[in-house]
Amino acid sequence: MEITDDKLLKIALITSLIGLIGLILFTPTIEVKKVKIEDITRGMIDEEVSIDCVVSDVKSSSSGSSYFLTINDGTGQIPLVIFESQLAQMQSNSFEIEDFKNKKVNVVGKITEYNGELEIILSGGDSLKIIE
Repeated sequence: MEITDDKLLKIALITSLIGLIGLILFTPTIEVKKVKIEDITRGMIDEEVSIDCVVSDVKSSSSGSSYFLTINDGTGQIPLVIFESQLAQMQSNSFEIEDFKNKKVNVVGKITEYNGELEIILSGGDSLKIIE
């Protein structure tokens, strides 16, 4: 059996369609890893995680475009960085950053390192939710 360009194109299209259908079916079942702050290590940099915690402090950057929240889950604390784009999305959902202070929240973000310290960068404006 000879493989022609036409047959190769059909095989590539069918394989692509099967892959896309698989992505559509399995993407909703992928969950973010739930962790405790004490378990976060440098080996987890660039991983997206979920943490149930309390926002203990809220500070804005000198320009006022970013916010730095200190989150604590009872096992430790870590800074949470919220950039201007996420802040705008939160405000469009009628949330002000100060509303989260001293509240129990769920945070979804990516672990990063800045100046030798681990921190979490909020994934999106809807990735910080009050749970109590």
